[in-house]
Amino acid sequence: MANNNAESGDGDIGFQIAPMVDVVFVLLLFFMAVAGSQVVEKELNVGLPTDGVAGTAIVIDIAADGRVQMNSQDFGSATDKDLKDLRAWFKQTIDRFGDKDPVIIRPDPQASHERIMDVLGAAAASGVKHLTFS
Repeated sequence: MANNNAESGDGDIGFQIAPMVDVVFVLLLFFMAVAGSQVVEKELNVGLPTDGVAGTAIVIDIAADGRVQMNSQDFGSATDKDLKDLRAWFKQTIDRFGDKDPVIIRPDPQASHERIMDVLGAAAASGVKHLTFS
């Protein structure tokens, strides 16, 4: 009896190129789609401060217990919500030197948000324009 493997189709069918072409085509489409969605970086026209623009920074510390200090001098206790001393100092400094000096607020991580808002309110009421956090 003769071997009928060739006639029955059970033999080696060889390397199939069609599935490989399909995989390469899908990869090509994927990379084309990703390349089209990349963000193009653009230059921002931002003026950075120089030595002539900003003077000495005014640093205000807010302690965890609510005390407000500047240069180790108290400007408000935890119970002083209006911070009248700080407002008066801001007003006097702005009247004397202008508002070119930046004010940096350094709150303690445990300081309440309400106290930080009190200091921001005092600065805004006094006319401070250059304010940042540290």
